[in-house]
Amino acid sequence: MTDLSNGGAVPGAETRKQVVINAQYVKDLSFENPRAPQSLLQQQQPDANPELRLSVDVKGATLAPEVYEVVLNIKAETVLNGDVIFVAELAYGAVVSLVNTPQEEIPQALMVETPRQLFPFVRNILAEVTRDGGFQPLLINPIDFAEVYRRRIAEQQGTDPANA
Repeated sequence: MTDLSNGGAVPGAETRKQVVINAQYVKDLSFENPRAPQSLLQQQQPDANPELRLSVDVKGATLAPEVYEVVLNIKAETVLNGDVIFVAELAYGAVVSLVNTPQEEIPQALMVETPRQLFPFVRNILAEVTRDGGFQPLLINPIDFAEVYRRRIAEQQGTDPANA
């Protein structure tokens, strides 16, 4: 039975840390297929083994007290025999509220937890756009955003990310 004496609220919910995603959106999306239609024919050759170059970045900005914008930027570039086959770039944003989050935990919540929650949507968009571009869907493996964050901090401090 639910205790309605406190308005039906969950006990302790008012002090529990929360990452609330208020809105998600494509901020920028680009797909380039510079060698089409040759690149589409070339990928069907049995010895075609393209190299995938992937870069990931996360940025955060304050919009209001306890409200932030987080943008997950991913660039995927496929190269075969020195030629660019396709380039997909996505900046995927979210408006996030951090409720009851101590000041020292805000960077971790914005740069690790929020992109972790956004990643499935980003992965789907990139899979669809590469498929729509005539290629096999690009299915990006899960990303360790804690490691991305550690590397960024190490770079800012001028230390070796492997030792951070």
